[in-house]
Amino acid sequence: MTLTMEYGAILVALGFIAGIINTLAGGGSNLTLPALMVMGMPADVANATNRVGVWLQCASGMAGFKRHDKLDTQDIWPVLVPSLIGGLLGALAAAWLPTSWVKPLLLGTLLAMTVVMLVKPTTLTPPPGTPIKKVKDTPSAWLGLCLAGFYGGFVQAGVGFVLLAALCGTLNYDLVRGNALKLACTLAFTTLSLLVFIADDLVRWLPGLLLAVGTMTGARVAVKFAISANPKTLKLFLFVMTLVGCIAAYAF
Repeated sequence: MTLTMEYGAILVALGFIAGIINTLAGGGSNLTLPALMVMGMPADVANATNRVGVWLQCASGMAGFKRHDKLDTQDIWPVLVPSLIGGLLGALAAAWLPTSWVKPLLLGTLLAMTVVMLVKPTTLTPPPGTPIKKVKDTPSAWLGLCLAGFYGGFVQAGVGFVLLAALCGTLNYDLVRGNALKLACTLAFTTLSLLVFIADDLVRWLPGLLLAVGTMTGARVAVKFAISANPKTLKLFLFVMTLVGCIAAYAF
């Protein structure tokens, strides 16, 4: 694999777009994973390298939400525990199971999320003023966060949709605060995933860091938009991204 200046610029640009998509919804890896594979990376190496940009994008987005007082820091640890357990199991599965499992899991998950949003839209957007629930009092949220962690550790692409379903659908967070906690969860299990992938020598650092330049910048732009955007606009963006994710998963 040869990394030219043109490919480097493409990675930064796609990383910027993916950073916006991942911060506001999910599925940005549907852009970056194919780009890495087009460069000649095997699917497992591209999957691992992509996590570098995701990790730094989450850190940047969390910092932005915290500055605007939209990150509920007291709720981070309760949602992290099941996410971390699932994330570790998912990363181990990604390192050991055939890569042919990735596409069916990705496509099936995104199709399921699209159907849920059509049939029961309040799953991801609870009515304003709905009281927030605690993880310890909501077993379905614990299970949902664990499954989201497993999915994120295994595939990463589209994990934002699954996390938002758990955070907004079972715990009743609005989309802005749900997205902030989503980044915290993603940062946690991406850390575990990266450690596993680094141990297996699957990460290619230069392409990963070029992606990160774009994803971090995109995350900063997305946070500013999320704070000021109409909730209906965020909901529409989320729905459109699920459809785009389904198309991308099917195409690749």
